[in-house]
Amino acid sequence: MSGSAAGERLIIITAPSGSGKSTLVRYLLREMPSLAFSVSACTRKPRVGEVDGESYYFISVHAFKEHIAHNDFAEYEMVYEGKYYGTLNSELTRIWNNQQYPLVDIDVKGALRLKSKFGNNALSLFLKAPSMAELERRLRGRGTETEESLRERLNKAEEELSYSDRFDACIINDEIEVACEEAHKRILKFLTD
Repeated sequence: MSGSAAGERLIIITAPSGSGKSTLVRYLLREMPSLAFSVSACTRKPRVGEVDGESYYFISVHAFKEHIAHNDFAEYEMVYEGKYYGTLNSELTRIWNNQQYPLVDIDVKGALRLKSKFGNNALSLFLKAPSMAELERRLRGRGTETEESLRERLNKAEEELSYSDRFDACIINDEIEVACEEAHKRILKFLTD
């Protein structure tokens, strides 16, 4: 798939870890039935509560590399050392064939690749916390990070924030309800223009 046909639009949501992206995505999927969650493929092991085919398509590194060799991905990235994530063309097609728009929730570099590939047929939204201090507070509040993993996430967030001006819109999540409403309005406008 080298581009996209007319009508094959998609919504790209990206954010540094801890910015509220999962909450925003859940809101949009609940409020906008025309959107469908695009399930990414990844090579990491499932976390507690994650379901294969719903949370992610959990596949081996070998299988992932086979998909790369067959040009099955709209985009892919080694996000963390040895851990690949990607958006399968077949997943986007499945959603379009269901008369819906894919909502793609991915890392910043993957989001930039998708936007580059789909151009004006993609709306790319970058969600960010109001400050690095607030982002750190949110990550610590989860209680899921070691000090080392917290530093890794914060360093990655600083790098990701440097790309925020390359997206169609940057939404600051100071209050999640306000951020959700802004994203909802922007998506409605994009899909009805």
